Order: sequence, then C-alpha cells, then structure tokens
Amino acid sequence: MADNQNPQGNYDPAGSTQMFRAFVDETPAGGRQAAATGSSGPRVGVIVGVIAAVAVVATVVWLAVA
Repeated sequence: MADNQNPQGNYDPAGSTQMFRAFVDETPAGGRQAAATGSSGPRVGVIVGVIAAVAVVATVVWLAVA
C-alpha cells in the first residue's frame, strides 16, 4: 500500500494553483472582446428559431380553420 500522506522531496501542492492563476492572468487583450462579440451569434439563432416556430404554429392554425 502506498504512503500518500507524507510526500517525498520538495513537492509544492500550491505550485499547480499558482501556475494556473498565472495562465489565467495571461489572457490576451482581444480575448474578452472576442467573447463579447461571439455571444450575439446564439442570440440571433434563438430569435430566428422563435420566429420560425411562430410561423409554423400560425400556418397550422390557419390550415385547421380553413
């Protein structure tokens, strides 16, 4: 059975956290701007989908009445 409670050597458990924070802080200046413009794509798709659904329902109601 391995003894994982007492690691050997100079292991720094916070080292990976520090490297991750450094990686997150290195975001390019245009990264946030690209994310903001990318959010309009799904919004347009949802609007088009809702309009299409309303058109289909209106067509079915019109055919049922006629």
